[in-house]
Amino acid sequence: MSYRIGQGFDVHRWVTGRPLILGGVTVPHSHGLEGHSDADVLIHAIIDALLGAAGLGDIGRHFPDSDPQYKGIDSGQLLDRVRGMLAEKGWKVENIDATLIGQKPRMAPHIPLMEARLAALLAIEVMRINVKATTTEGLGFTGRQEGLAAMASALLYRDPPGAHPAKLVVLRPGEPRPAD
Repeated sequence: MSYRIGQGFDVHRWVTGRPLILGGVTVPHSHGLEGHSDADVLIHAIIDALLGAAGLGDIGRHFPDSDPQYKGIDSGQLLDRVRGMLAEKGWKVENIDATLIGQKPRMAPHIPLMEARLAALLAIEVMRINVKATTTEGLGFTGRQEGLAAMASALLYRDPPGAHPAKLVVLRPGEPRPAD
């Protein structure tokens, strides 16, 4: 079995007149995030972690903000495309651990929905996704409420070439072991 780890980080500035979308979930708030796509800072950090773990570059290489086809796109669609890229290379997601960094809004009530949405997009069990949130105690740009940041770690795995899944064989007493 082969394992690879990746990390991702993203930041977006607060703006008025846009919905706040985090982890594919609309979170009620007076501001949204500025960006070329839907500005889902959490999914963007996760995408970078996944691409990095697989050695496939970063979000900007695959979905450049200079490309009009990504204007306003649902970041969940980008994550689905990344899942496909990983599958083509034989990678599977073992787990994702992500942190939202900002003063407001309070994230705890929305985290279970974010985790469920992310698990659905990645076609994995929700127990393989962990999202948490923290403040910076009023320090820095997130503390001044100028923007929101997210960081993520992803662990990928794949079977070595030619490997096959283990088979469970139950033998009765005295029965010979079958040949592999």
